[in-house]
Amino acid sequence: MSKDALVLLSGGLDSAACAWFLREQGYSITCLFVDYGQKAARFEKNAAEALSRSLGMTLENSSLKSDVQFGSGEVTGRNAFLVLVALLTNRMRSGVIALGVHSGTAYYDCSTSFAESMDRLIAEHTDGRIRLSTPFLTWGKKNIFEYYQSTGLPIELTYSCENGQMPTCGTCLSCLDRRMLGC
Repeated sequence: MSKDALVLLSGGLDSAACAWFLREQGYSITCLFVDYGQKAARFEKNAAEALSRSLGMTLENSSLKSDVQFGSGEVTGRNAFLVLVALLTNRMRSGVIALGVHSGTAYYDCSTSFAESMDRLIAEHTDGRIRLSTPFLTWGKKNIFEYYQSTGLPIELTYSCENGQMPTCGTCLSCLDRRMLGC
């Protein structure tokens, strides 16, 4: 299998850590930011651009135009959608599509079952040339934060507020996670 990776980069801590983690594993990284109409798209995109520049990684962009307005919290099918957008738009002949999902959440699209199903789907569509990588699937948010800190990655460039506010709202699940971590 090729050592190419397309990392879904939201501009947050988990996806940035995932990109760096795979880079340390010897992968050649391209990042993909997807604007699917989320409230935070503008701030997330700015963070993804700043992170990719800082980390020396190429950033590609994709967007979906829709009348649907997404609120904060779980967006059913979001990670499946993101993975399929990555599959559709990637230029790799082989390698991995990577997500920074982690344990400790009740969301189905952060589960082992989800990762196995999507990996199988991707493999079937690509004759096994492309697979799904979820290196943090068994890690908790605190483990990812500790890893991020240990690498010296720029936490100040990340953005995580589901309500798309600046300053951040402080009340959505992403803001509460960051408060709990002390960042």
